[in-house]
Amino acid sequence: MLSRVAFRARPSHARTLSTAARGLPALLNKKPDDVVITFAKRTALGRAKKGQLKDVPVDELMHALFKATLQKTKLDPAKIEDICVGTCHPPSPLYVSRAAALAAGIPAEVPISTVNRLCSSGLQSIRSIAHAVQTGEISLGVAVGVESMTLNPRPTPQVVEAVSQNAQAHDCTQPMGWTSEMVAKDFGVPREKQDQYALISHSRAEKASKSGIFAQEIIPVEIRGQVISVDDTIRPGVTLESLSQLKPVFPDWGNATTTAGNASGVGDGAAICILTTRERAEREGMEILGKWVASTFIGVEPRYMGIAPVVAVPKILEQVGLKKEDVDVYEINEAFASQFAYCVEKLDIPMEKINPNGGAIALTHPLGMTGTRQVVTGLAELRRRDAKILCTSMCVGSGMGGAGIFVNEAKPL
Repeated sequence: MLSRVAFRARPSHARTLSTAARGLPALLNKKPDDVVITFAKRTALGRAKKGQLKDVPVDELMHALFKATLQKTKLDPAKIEDICVGTCHPPSPLYVSRAAALAAGIPAEVPISTVNRLCSSGLQSIRSIAHAVQTGEISLGVAVGVESMTLNPRPTPQVVEAVSQNAQAHDCTQPMGWTSEMVAKDFGVPREKQDQYALISHSRAEKASKSGIFAQEIIPVEIRGQVISVDDTIRPGVTLESLSQLKPVFPDWGNATTTAGNASGVGDGAAICILTTRERAEREGMEILGKWVASTFIGVEPRYMGIAPVVAVPKILEQVGLKKEDVDVYEINEAFASQFAYCVEKLDIPMEKINPNGGAIALTHPLGMTGTRQVVTGLAELRRRDAKILCTSMCVGSGMGGAGIFVNEAKPL
């Protein structure tokens, strides 16, 4: 059914600016012009409307993150040649991003841009800076992903009748919960299976939080005199029984299987990566955490938005010459357990390799942040394992998907 209704296969063309070398040995090879990541951190996450960041707008959140990053790295902000911020729904995102950077002490000469590719905006910001470094237009840049879903919830898309009469155009503007129910119904993902996958996410995140694993990827930020350094989104003690007792949140759609416990949480947060060339990092004594290899974005049938990783992951693997077994850790976004369960089983990847410390069902999914957070989280996990290859992927609102490949080069903890 997937090949029939979900997407149209297209010839694969590796036409991106990613490395021309293919295969695992080539990816592990180190070259002076490699695009490397020298810093990758995230803020603690906050529950929307109830959590520690509920009153913090994105400019204040970015301001705190920029300041903490500059203090931690000791990077001279005048050396930054460009900043790209991935974010979805704040009003005037460029203005508030630019203001946050200036207030944090980044010189007026440093330009900034914003990108919105919905759930993959953070990955798109990394891609934009990586491509600028790779082409030689800059040699050091900053990628940010940020969202306040408390203060800037998803606005309802408005299209004219002549547009909405097209079935795909109609579907691509529907609420994400509707797409979750369409996947569950048409691809046969029952409520019980969704709850089972959700329990894995909740259990792993609780264990990781209690063991201090997330502290390794979180940078504490000071906001209004308070230091924020611990996620307040993880619900302890979740069981299969407690999940099964939750009522559907979309009772009028599909088979009504999506609940607050088996869907990604709504939350607030930000993440950041600094990218440069290997040559410059080594010359200036920067610690190299990892290497950016490639990214890709694809489209699928809009009503089945959530299945996009089934298309994006094989495409990126083929693009760089990897087998799925070559990847040590996958960070695949858990927008809904319906789509996540389908993707995991269709991709046929061992669950031990996917979201080892839980995903968005437990942690929440601040839209613009997620694509950056997955890289931060994945590289930190590879470092703990002393493993090499990370694949990130996510479905994207309106019927798209993204994926990226990164190589860990950090010294083991």
